[in-house]
Amino acid sequence: MLYKDVNELKENTRSAIKISKEGVLVEDRAKVKKIIDDLVYNLCLNQSQEIKDSCFWVIWELAAELEVLPSSIQGLYEAKGQAKYSKITTAAVNIRGLTYDVARALVRTAIKCKSLAYIFEIAKSEMSYTFQRPKEYTAVCLAAAIKEGFKGPLFIQGDHFQLKAKNFSQDPEKEVEGARQLISEAIAAGFYNIDIDSSTLVDLSKPSIDEQQYNNYDVAAKLTAFIRQKEPQGITISVGGEIGEVGGKNTTPEEFKAFMQGYKKQLDHYVKGVKGISKISIQTGTAHGGVVLADGSIAEVSLDFDALRTISEIARRDYGISGTVQHGASTLPDDAFHHFPQTETAEVHLATGFQNIIYESKHLPKDLKEKIYSWLKENCQADKKEGMSDEQFIYKTRKKGFGPFKKELMDLSQDTRDAIGQELEEKFTFLFKKLNASETQALVNRYVNPVRIKQPIPEALAKS
Repeated sequence: MLYKDVNELKENTRSAIKISKEGVLVEDRAKVKKIIDDLVYNLCLNQSQEIKDSCFWVIWELAAELEVLPSSIQGLYEAKGQAKYSKITTAAVNIRGLTYDVARALVRTAIKCKSLAYIFEIAKSEMSYTFQRPKEYTAVCLAAAIKEGFKGPLFIQGDHFQLKAKNFSQDPEKEVEGARQLISEAIAAGFYNIDIDSSTLVDLSKPSIDEQQYNNYDVAAKLTAFIRQKEPQGITISVGGEIGEVGGKNTTPEEFKAFMQGYKKQLDHYVKGVKGISKISIQTGTAHGGVVLADGSIAEVSLDFDALRTISEIARRDYGISGTVQHGASTLPDDAFHHFPQTETAEVHLATGFQNIIYESKHLPKDLKEKIYSWLKENCQADKKEGMSDEQFIYKTRKKGFGPFKKELMDLSQDTRDAIGQELEEKFTFLFKKLNASETQALVNRYVNPVRIKQPIPEALAKS
């Protein structure tokens, strides 16, 4: 149901929780799991910004009351940088559509596998075409954890907070300011893990590696300094840097060293004595979504695992950071994933593979899928490159169907969403095991200390 106003929100939830200006108190835990679905539905679909803001605040405060706390993974990655544990890779999952159901499947898997080494994330570009701003994404993930009875730290990450090279060349400060605004919005929403992607500013035409990397490390340092100024008291946000743009030239150890040396110098220039990045994303041969063949299948990829191993070793030994991050991994063959913990890859980003499970599920109604594909053909023709087959076009653009059809997907029957969730859970279980992310609760709790952060109550809810 969609609430007419904030008073109806309060009336609908009063049997389970008590809302006051100080926060949310739980009156009936069993009923909380019933009202949470309506709160998520209104958060995502209600046209009233007052109601959306109120739903976010109620979910945030309710989560804190139930010991579900947005957290930074910084402590865990510092421990890896000091070689206090090894052979474990954190799974970072981008959720583009059916977010509540996918998040619930991920939390169920984590509980079953006794894992805390996983991250919910969403990229800057994904926020646009999936119609999910940071506050909505955070609250949906928190609600999924509440629904599944989870307690503990929840890691939510801004992925690929990217700068555009063309815009930067025309007006550097304006492009950097745009990144600052997104960072501010994300931190306010509980994104306590942020990946800065200024790798797009690398200029390989320059004569030296330092000159090639200069804009990359300078902007990364500038934005790290900004993050340190904005982070809530008691929380050190985990910041990631990036060298090789995904889909481009593979990264070398020399490039990594040049980046780190320049980054450390510039960070000290902008603000002295603060912590820098906790990980570094590199290019090893993957592409986001995989390389799509004319028939819509994915080409085999030769991954440079030696680069992951070598640069991770240098990262820990010389700079005390956790190691490398692998992007574009979800469409890799199953027999590739065990290599990531073996090469001490700190984190693996996974997105398109889960999107594919949703679209290719036998449980997704055919008429809805055909409706989405028809919409893509009518509205996304600009994305169809010369020589691209229809199958390639659909595969590459169907991620853009999640936003316009958010309501239709959320209105699917519970049985349908549960069945798709079960398919996703099977894949999540496989990944947790291959990445050695299972049985990590004690490890994460040893190094991560969640901090409760209060959110200001929305004016409309306070007045009511």
